[in-house]
Amino acid sequence: MTKEFHNWRKSRHSDPDGHCVEAGRATDGTVGVRDTRLHCTGPILNFTREEWRSFLHRIRTVGH
Repeated sequence: MTKEFHNWRKSRHSDPDGHCVEAGRATDGTVGVRDTRLHCTGPILNFTREEWRSFLHRIRTVGH
C-alpha cells in the first residue's frame, strides 16, 4: 500500500531553477522525500521519524 504524504516542503538549499528536494509527512509520522523535477511522478524515499532525525543530524554535522 502506498502512503499518502501531505504538507510537502521544499528544501531551503534547493536551486532557484527548480531543481529541488521536497519532504512531506504521512499521518503515521513517516517522512517522504522526493525530487520535484519528476513532477510528483517519481519514487518517494520513506524514512521513519528516527531515521529522518538521524539523517538530518548526519548531513548537518558532516564537514563541520
